[in-house]
Amino acid sequence: MYLEHWGLHRPPFRITPDTSQFYPGALRGSILEALEYAVQQGEGIIKVSGEVGSGKTMLCRMLEERLSGKMEVVYLGNPSLSPVDVLRAIAMEMKLQVPEGAGHLQLIQLLQAALLQRHALGVPVVVFIEEAQGMSLETLEEIRLLSNLETTRHKLLQMVLFGQPELDQNLALPEIRQLKERITQNFYLPLFDRREVASYLRFRMERSGYKGPEVFSGRAVRTIARASKGIARRVSILADKALLAAYTDGSHVVKGRHAASAVADCEFGQLRSPRRFQWLRFGTAATLLALLTAAQLSQVSDSPSNPVAMEQGHEV
Repeated sequence: MYLEHWGLHRPPFRITPDTSQFYPGALRGSILEALEYAVQQGEGIIKVSGEVGSGKTMLCRMLEERLSGKMEVVYLGNPSLSPVDVLRAIAMEMKLQVPEGAGHLQLIQLLQAALLQRHALGVPVVVFIEEAQGMSLETLEEIRLLSNLETTRHKLLQMVLFGQPELDQNLALPEIRQLKERITQNFYLPLFDRREVASYLRFRMERSGYKGPEVFSGRAVRTIARASKGIARRVSILADKALLAAYTDGSHVVKGRHAASAVADCEFGQLRSPRRFQWLRFGTAATLLALLTAAQLSQVSDSPSNPVAMEQGHEV
């Protein structure tokens, strides 16, 4: 809808992970390099944690691309697997012939034989496990046991756990303390500060074909940074809505009022101070309703917000 308005060849803020739009700022690029090195060095179990929407899936896809051709990558995206189902899923991803009704011991033997064969051919295997915080303690324990598969000098199976901060809470439980001891590398995806938000917005616009001056004003950046709390997915959602608001307004600059309109249209980012709504203009009844609802909630709420640090300034 607004692509031609800014000379874009694709939407810049889709939330579906697109590795061609991977943003290397906020330590993402450095973490990716470190992950690639750690996996190739046979570090055993590696953990990557971060808030919902902070970019773990994008990092997982990027790592898979980097390792393609160097290692066999097994991807597990369902955390609700039983210990036996995890073994079966890994075997199936490795395209092994799994006998019907195979039990735990048979699956372990099948995997070990296949991994030894791949090791002899010089083909390392790594398993990516997403949403690992949703795994049961029994399944996490099975992950630890899988890390025992090794030769006298090398691990036969590398594993990377991607999860929300709750994963750290699970790993702190005494029942699975042995798994925590096996984790050799820990990475945490930091949230964006205001400067990173500005850099991210610029990066995504340029990657999508934009060649002009800054699109997002300083006021718009501050509004998006505060409402998103530095979470990449939220930044993308707000930026997309703000672009649409600016397009509807006939503006080639996303101003503070456009960003505020986007915030009011998102449940996660509604501004709390009624004074901030006095100067806003909204184009839809739905947005106005969201604004009024947020204002009413702010009058009865005593809990302070924790916004990303902002700088003072005026709307461009």
